Amino acid sequence: MSSTARQKADAIGRRMERWNAEVRPLDQLKKWLWICARTLLIVGICYIILYPLITKLSMAIRDRMDLFDTTIVWIPRHFTWDNFKTAFDMLEYPAAFWNSAMLSLGTSVLQMISCALAGYGFARLKFRGRGILFTLVVFTIVIPPQTIMIPTYLNYRFFDIFGLYELFTGKQGVNLLESYWPFFISSTLAMGMKNGLFIFIFRQFFRGLPKELEEAAYVDGTGVLGTFWRVIIPNTVPAIVTVLLFSIVWQWNDNYYVSLYMNYTQVLSSTLASMPGALGRITTDPSYISQLMNTGALLVMMPMIILYLFAQKYFVESVERTGLVG
Repeated sequence: MSSTARQKADAIGRRMERWNAEVRPLDQLKKWLWICARTLLIVGICYIILYPLITKLSMAIRDRMDLFDTTIVWIPRHFTWDNFKTAFDMLEYPAAFWNSAMLSLGTSVLQMISCALAGYGFARLKFRGRGILFTLVVFTIVIPPQTIMIPTYLNYRFFDIFGLYELFTGKQGVNLLESYWPFFISSTLAMGMKNGLFIFIFRQFFRGLPKELEEAAYVDGTGVLGTFWRVIIPNTVPAIVTVLLFSIVWQWNDNYYVSLYMNYTQVLSSTLASMPGALGRITTDPSYISQLMNTGALLVMMPMIILYLFAQKYFVESVERTGLVG
């Protein structure tokens, strides 16, 4: 090989080395492969989440004659709002919505207050047995509520505090069923639905706050409750929003406790559960019943979807700061 050809080969080799050092094709390939894999994963998860909502919406806006048209997948040929009107009337939506809203908001605010106090105690106050008590609190998350259904029902059917009511009146407790009191009492005492999880969220959030804030308040002569109310609570907005959002959604969708305590009170979860029986009296077409059930479920979910759209910023922030996953 001549010296000229060797010089050209060396020049080409040096150019390839510089190109590899600057461009790094293997790193670029890994980067784009990761972007493609991440995009496919996100699109797949979004499809799994949105598919039921899209299906319910497609079923809700199609006419009854489109149910048996096999050529229709998502977009109907005949649009109608009659399904919403029928489901709205069957659910008795105004009364059921009002009862559900009052119950969900009332229990959520009480749970937020009681669980915040309990979480602050576990995070900042030092007392004997704190670790054991917190373990028991976390353990309540995994206990099925059905295991304590009978004693819980009897507790509020014959409600009495230390037997004082029976002692002074001779009657066997006060009947608190068919009212909001069982929900409000359990929420005030941090014994409501999923309260163990809410206490855990608040505890993790409080542990992430700097102690200097409380120490400065103590130097100024503020007590524990004053520090909690004036210093801690204003810095706990993301955790408060997350707990309120979780509590409202779970109480809104709950049918177990509602049917246990308020069997004759109309809330959206219970009226939706009883809707197939009511529809069976006006039609025997299972496809039409399924269509109206999808429409009713969409009406029940819509307030929670709107609520999450406004609160998602605080929700994501609190999940990141508390380390809550799954």
